[in-house]
Amino acid sequence: MCMNCGCGKNEERHKPTDITLSDLTAAAKGHDMEVEKAADNIHDGARALKKSGKIG
Repeated sequence: MCMNCGCGKNEERHKPTDITLSDLTAAAKGHDMEVEKAADNIHDGARALKKSGKIG
C-alpha cells in the first residue's frame, strides 16, 4: 500500500522514498521470514528508537 502511507495500494510508489509490498517481501525473503514478521520488526525497532528519544 505504498506500505508507509497507508493508502491501500500495495504496489504503488507515490514518491521515490515509499516502501511497497515488493520491497517488504524482498527484505523478508532475504532473512527467510514472513512478511508480517519483517513489518513487526520494523515497527518494534521504530518504537524502541522513539522511546529512547533517538527519533521523533
